[in-house]
Amino acid sequence: MDPKTFRKHAHDLVDWMADYLEGVSEYPVKSQVTPREIFNTLSTHPPQQGEPFPNIFADFVNKIMPGITHWQHPHFYAYFPANSSAPSILGEMVMATLGAQCMIWDTSPAAAELEEMMMNWLQQMLDLPPHFTGVIQDTASSATLCALLTAREKKSNWEINTSGFGKQQNPKLRIYCSAETHSSIEKGVKIAGIGKENCIKIPVDENLGLCTDELEKAIQQDLSNGFVPMCVVGTIGTTSTTAIDPIEKIGIICKKYDLWLHVDAAYAGSAMILPEYAYLRNGLEHADSFVFNPHKWMLTNFDCSAYFVADTKSLLRTFEILPEYLKTHNRGQVNDYRDWGIPLGRRFRALKLWFVLRSYGVEGIQELLRTHMDLTRYLQTQIENHRDFEVVFPARFNLLGFRYAPQNIPLNRLNELNQRLINKLNQTGKIYLTHTKVHNRYTLRIVIGQPNSTIEHVQNAWQLIEETAAQLV
Repeated sequence: MDPKTFRKHAHDLVDWMADYLEGVSEYPVKSQVTPREIFNTLSTHPPQQGEPFPNIFADFVNKIMPGITHWQHPHFYAYFPANSSAPSILGEMVMATLGAQCMIWDTSPAAAELEEMMMNWLQQMLDLPPHFTGVIQDTASSATLCALLTAREKKSNWEINTSGFGKQQNPKLRIYCSAETHSSIEKGVKIAGIGKENCIKIPVDENLGLCTDELEKAIQQDLSNGFVPMCVVGTIGTTSTTAIDPIEKIGIICKKYDLWLHVDAAYAGSAMILPEYAYLRNGLEHADSFVFNPHKWMLTNFDCSAYFVADTKSLLRTFEILPEYLKTHNRGQVNDYRDWGIPLGRRFRALKLWFVLRSYGVEGIQELLRTHMDLTRYLQTQIENHRDFEVVFPARFNLLGFRYAPQNIPLNRLNELNQRLINKLNQTGKIYLTHTKVHNRYTLRIVIGQPNSTIEHVQNAWQLIEETAAQLV
């Protein structure tokens, strides 16, 4: 494809993209295809000769789009906020055009230096402790793995990096988190070679936050049994319910027993740019690492995860490696971000973040977050005032948990009834919800986090939920 042909198809594609953003609400929010339906429409062999781009794009529209669940749909209320924005999309387009491989400073100095400045901007926006230094990771899962690996090496004096787990003197390490913590913690423990049996799930209180008395009891018991406590993962805004762990109390315990404290704020960390949520920072001065995702609730396309550490030297000592072909004369004068995480190759993620922050400004993002929270509180009021529905957990941010609980239905049937309700709602294509379980209660989750969500969308969603629930009984 020569530049002239590319220009024509690119203009056509941008027109389609703009039409999509403008008309996304016209699609079924959740894909309605059946398993293997898309697969069976595709050619079973690669083409021997190249095909014209219009033919390829026509197949995209006719064969691929029916299998897309539309995360930017105003009635997408599932999982977590994953909002995008036009400035972010434009940043992705420029990033793809440049095709830069940003592993070290030399391979694109602007990428390294823009990333450093963007992390400084985020640090100011969230008012994080001044001793933190930031780097962009792909996801919070990778950032958490970085934290676990750095904590492991620091605890073992970098012996595991050098000799592996084979030596008997390597201790049986322990990691602690709440029963509500994201599954990426357990996955990270497995990948780090520590073993999921050594990931100790601490009970939670009535607000679903980690019980610090139980945490300290578990640490003391492990010490008496010859284990080596290594790390605690605290969460600000769990994915399931946006529960908040008592970070300050956890931090004091970590200091007492010399444990690494990693704080996972992947979902709710964006709320820290609001002055009214300044309390979320309580205890972060004790943290060794902290992560939040601009790609979840800050208008930035996936993937863009902001990871901060208090001890940069330990991070680099865990991950740095220097083959001959990557040696440069400015080593030590600049940030070679390939040494700040797991992959060697790195995308120019800072560019789209720069586009977003400059386009919206701090006040624009704050306004959007407050709108989402106001809409969620409005819906909570509607649920509280309905005799056949109940709030299971209130809206801390923009996530609300509720269930259908008509008085004439036995308690032991409510879980099955709510499962039927969510299935019927999602089958309509008009709305998409997901669920969780809270104290064994099947709970519908509704997340209001799209840039194009309005009060009318929320009212329409609530009306559909009411009407569908009434049909079930």
